[in-house]
Amino acid sequence: MDVEALGVNEVAIRLGAFLLVLGGMLAWERLAPRRAPTVSRALRWLNNAGIVALDTLLVRLLFPAGAVALGLFVEANGWGLLQWLGWPLWLTLPLGVVFLDLAIWAQHVLFHAVPALWRLHRMHHADLDFDVTTGLRFHPLEILLSMLIKAGVVAMLGVPGLAVLVFEVLLNATSMFTHGNVRLPPRLERPLRWVLVTPEMHRIHHSWHPEETNSNYGFNLSCWDRLLGTYRAAPRDGHETMTIGLHEFRDPRWLRLDRMLLQPFRRPDGSPPRPGAPGP
Repeated sequence: MDVEALGVNEVAIRLGAFLLVLGGMLAWERLAPRRAPTVSRALRWLNNAGIVALDTLLVRLLFPAGAVALGLFVEANGWGLLQWLGWPLWLTLPLGVVFLDLAIWAQHVLFHAVPALWRLHRMHHADLDFDVTTGLRFHPLEILLSMLIKAGVVAMLGVPGLAVLVFEVLLNATSMFTHGNVRLPPRLERPLRWVLVTPEMHRIHHSWHPEETNSNYGFNLSCWDRLLGTYRAAPRDGHETMTIGLHEFRDPRWLRLDRMLLQPFRRPDGSPPRPGAPGP
């Protein structure tokens, strides 16, 4: 592996994959939508795009080297479990990708279970519709915390740089795919979800029923939810009529960029949380 070339081409690879998948998903949603929109697409898409731009800017400013550079560093210096084992790249690459996928699954569960983290993550769930842009809508503070967690996993496990790059591309692509407002033929969707998380599977996670919100945490591999007891096969209200979002923050004004940024620090009526009160 040409380490220097990997570092130089990382941005081009990730941006190219992002634009390709985003364009494909937008076209698919246009041709075969699963659900009719309930609020203005223009309002949602413009503000969700604003969050993506802000997240990207902050990550580049605060983590200019990125997780791939850290993977190259630990690989060069023999840090972490996979490097200590001395296994070849053809083995450490898929193992690194699988370990990172499990770590992101566990992180997702953590952001639902810990109230302070949920206040950040709930912005993602407060979207009133479910489409490809929902998969890009995360609070900047959650993105920064996620980067720190990912960096710790890469360093501890010694995930090689190429595996980190493959995972980052896959995570970004599958996040857009699993949030797609697209229709998959059942004969294709049923066997596919035995391996990968599908939009039909992940849409349940965006139901406003708490027991469904706290299920189907995976972005990429579907096995973690099945193995660890958080899998749910179907929403109780049906895919076409289920309510997306949360019981709180139903006012479309919360879809605005400024409101999304403030949401972790506000109650649904717009007031700050009372000191010591858990609040929604």
